[in-house]
Amino acid sequence: MSLAFLHAHDGAEPHKDAVWGVAWTPKDEVVSVSADGTIKKWNATSGQVSLAQPAHPLAVVSVDVDGDGRRALYNTLEGLTCLWDLDAGEVLGKHESYVRDPKEAGEPAWSVSISPKGQTYAATGGTGNVTIHSADPQSFGQRRAVLPSGRSKFGMFCKHSPDGTRVAMSSEAGQIYIFDLEAERLLATYTSHAMAVRSLAWSLDSQLLLSASEDKRLTLHDVRHSPSGKPGSGAVATLSGHASWVLSTDISPDGRLALSGSADKTIKVWDLGARAAVSTVQESGEVWGVSWRPKPPQHGSPGEFVSGGEDGVVRWWRGAGAG
Repeated sequence: MSLAFLHAHDGAEPHKDAVWGVAWTPKDEVVSVSADGTIKKWNATSGQVSLAQPAHPLAVVSVDVDGDGRRALYNTLEGLTCLWDLDAGEVLGKHESYVRDPKEAGEPAWSVSISPKGQTYAATGGTGNVTIHSADPQSFGQRRAVLPSGRSKFGMFCKHSPDGTRVAMSSEAGQIYIFDLEAERLLATYTSHAMAVRSLAWSLDSQLLLSASEDKRLTLHDVRHSPSGKPGSGAVATLSGHASWVLSTDISPDGRLALSGSADKTIKVWDLGARAAVSTVQESGEVWGVSWRPKPPQHGSPGEFVSGGEDGVVRWWRGAGAG
């Protein structure tokens, strides 16, 4: 099987530097962050900017949205974490994670993820742990828990499961850690990659986790059971085909397809059942962000997605159906 994805439109006001993250929200809007220090909210239909924050002096490196699409969480290069109201446009909270508190062992945040209900957020960085913070505007940034990975390797990416019960974190050395948020403990460690894991994506039912790595591969994990019946199976499939680092990934809302953006200047669409690439889209530079439209596709369409990368342009793509 092959699928065709057509270029729908570009964002009307490109970022002045690389786009380092994109998120298509449940309210059918798109949020993008850039190395130029800006964060923008886009109308997904017109490609027009509807909200924007003044440029931060340093790059914005991480972005996530809550389950309602009402608030975005983003993090800057030095570790300033902010909560942005996507309706009103105001910043509801700021946390300077790089400020050392002598009473507690903190670390500058690199990657951040807000919980689906928006009550807390997770952050990871230099120590290789996951720290849980309050996302309540009245107490934003206050530390709630530290989830140790047991390894002092840089935390590259973290992401909550859609059901809100777990958070996954990946490291510069290729390990992936799954934490139980209620029990505040490590559930599983996967050693699926030989190099840094740049991005993670959960399936909507929170049963599958897809990882994207500098080893040019994506690995699909079933987080429920292993062949022996024990929780935490590790890899159940490997997706190969990129010629360079895989920088970004996402799983479609119906769980059938996956996206990957790469330093080889392509986006690949993968059929997860067939374990094969079914479409390749050529981009103009490295692809640092990809995100499916959360609304399930209709009338047999494979869906729509948004991408962002080295040239600063946010692009929308739509599926043309089965080929």
